Amino acid sequence: MVGDAEPGIFVGKLKDILQYSVKDPLKYVINWGRIYSLWPVHLETACCSVEWGAVSGPRFDIERWGMLGAFGSLRQCDVLIVLGTVNRKMAPRVRMIYDQMPEPKYVIAIGACACSGGLYFDSYSVLPGVDTILPVDIYVTGCPPRPEQFIQGLVMLQNKILSSNIR
Repeated sequence: MVGDAEPGIFVGKLKDILQYSVKDPLKYVINWGRIYSLWPVHLETACCSVEWGAVSGPRFDIERWGMLGAFGSLRQCDVLIVLGTVNRKMAPRVRMIYDQMPEPKYVIAIGACACSGGLYFDSYSVLPGVDTILPVDIYVTGCPPRPEQFIQGLVMLQNKILSSNIR
């Protein structure tokens, strides 16, 4: 029934919109549009990709949070998700993927290997974290992190985008 909807839900959102948009309404509207239309490109190299598959599946359904599960072209994506170990041989290609993405672009490092090298941190061939070649916005720790942690990282990125200046 249409008349049974709770009136407090819309009033709560209206309060948030008015509170944040009074200072700079254009910035708020542009950033609000960005946080609910994130197009990711994910670089999967290890076991974290299985957890990413779970996040993209129907149980966790990441599209509810404003992010597509997968997208084809690098030139249309604005979020680079690095899942797993990044080798030194692979690093120039990862940087090339990042450089092809349009501005504004964001990076999420997921898992212990992407954040700090993981089990292979002292290896000659593994990067000690993807932040040595890319500016990382959000770190999601764990080996591998649970799907809830993926979603928490996404919400943290959305909060960061909402409070950022327009580029």
